[in-house]
Formats: sequence, structure tokens, C-alpha cells
Amino acid sequence: MRSLVKLDDWSASDVDAVFDLADAFRAGRGPVTEGAAVMFFPPTSLRTRATFERGASLMGLEPIVFPDTTLDKPEALSDVARYLENWVDIVVVRHHDLAVVHALAAAHALPVVNAMTDDNHPCEVLSDLHALRQRGDITVMRFLFVGADGNIARAWQEAARVLQLDLIQCCPAELATPGAAWTDDLEAAVRSADVVLTDGPGAHADALEQYRITAALLDLAQPGVRFNPCPPFVRGREVSVDAVEHAAFVGHDFKAGLLPVQQAVMAFCLGLG
Repeated sequence: MRSLVKLDDWSASDVDAVFDLADAFRAGRGPVTEGAAVMFFPPTSLRTRATFERGASLMGLEPIVFPDTTLDKPEALSDVARYLENWVDIVVVRHHDLAVVHALAAAHALPVVNAMTDDNHPCEVLSDLHALRQRGDITVMRFLFVGADGNIARAWQEAARVLQLDLIQCCPAELATPGAAWTDDLEAAVRSADVVLTDGPGAHADALEQYRITAALLDLAQPGVRFNPCPPFVRGREVSVDAVEHAAFVGHDFKAGLLPVQQAVMAFCLGLG
């Protein structure tokens, strides 16, 4: 039994095993089982929830979905996990507080998958890396994350540590993720990048306005550069309208990989395959 709370808890071989399982699911030969997956999601969740629910159902797990606020009660989360163990096989949690995911996993009652917190979003980054791996060797790609410290920035830092990725963050110094390789020279950073990543600015829209990715910036990049804005992105905020129309944009179908990757994460944590 395994859990996914942070990618730092996994090894590169764990990630490779998940990617192999994702390939199998994408080809229609992923492992199947019988059971149930309890899921906690806020009403704002769209892509992550749709793909976890659909993915679980396709692999033989009945999804039982609760609002994330169900976990905001005085009951000890270790007790929640041990009661759920009687009826379900795995827990998928999207909750603002990473400590909630940690507490459920620490009970060692059943596998727990982090479907996003305010601190990180490991499944999102695994999906992106799996999709990029179809296009080349991710270990030699130069990744540029444009944006402030936040859950997406930290998830990419986790992945970079586990997989030894070449990752640099571009933003004002005071908004950088602690410990990240950093620059504030956006034009120079884009020129050397193979993959350009963005996230929403949150409370830092004014400070990050000059870091908006535009088509003119993407024109400066290496041939074949991939532009992967994390959804939900907003045109005219972290990305320009013409950037989303640029040939570098990975496209909406890039996120199709969320389905097999999240199936793979569940299968890996359940010891399937």
C-alpha cells in the first residue's frame, strides 16, 4: 500500500512505474479491480474531479464523492481513515490543507492520493510530465516556470528534485519559491527554455503583470518550445490572447493525459499492475 502526499516521498523509479501504468491505461490494457474510491472535492474542481471519477469507474472502482468540507470536523482524521477502510479501497483528497492529506495517510489504513492542496498538486505535474515524455526525454529538457510561489510552483519543484529536472523559476525575487533556482530576466529565460510553464498570479497580479507570457516572447524561444499554462488560465492575465493562439501552446488535448495518469496513480497506490 502506497500513498501520494508529496512527490518528495517518491523515487524516480516510482514515477517511472506510474508512467508505465499510464501507458497501459492509455492503450486500454491497464489493470482493473473491484471496489470503491471515496473522494473529497470542493465544488470548484473540474478537470481533476472529472478525470478521477471517470478513471476510477473505468478501472472498476465505484467513486463515492463528498464535499471537501466533510473533513473539516472535530473527528480525528485517523478515525475517519480507519472507518473508511471498512468500505472503500482508496481515498482521493482535494483539500486546501496539506495537513489533512498527511493525517489521513498517516493512519496507514488505506492508500491516500493528494488531488491538490494549497501547498502542491502532484497529479497535475505528473500528468504534464507524462505528456511531455511522449515528445522527448524530459531529463534533458529545460523547464521554465513563470509565476510566484504556490502549489503549482512547489509541485514542479518536488518533481524536479525527484527526477533531477532542469527547472528555473522566473518572477520577482520576493515571490520566488524558497530554494528554487531563480531569475527575474524573463526574456533571457524564455530564450533558453524548452518548456514554458505558468500558473495564475493569485494575489500578485500587479507584481506579475510584466511576466505575462505573450506570442512575442514565445517567438524568442528555442524551436519546438512547448508552452504549458496551468489551467484555469486567464487570457490577459498570466497569458496573452496571442500566446494561447501560438504554435507553442500545447493545446487543450494535452490534459487528456490526466485520465490515464490519475488511473495509474490509483493503481500504483493499490499495488495493481
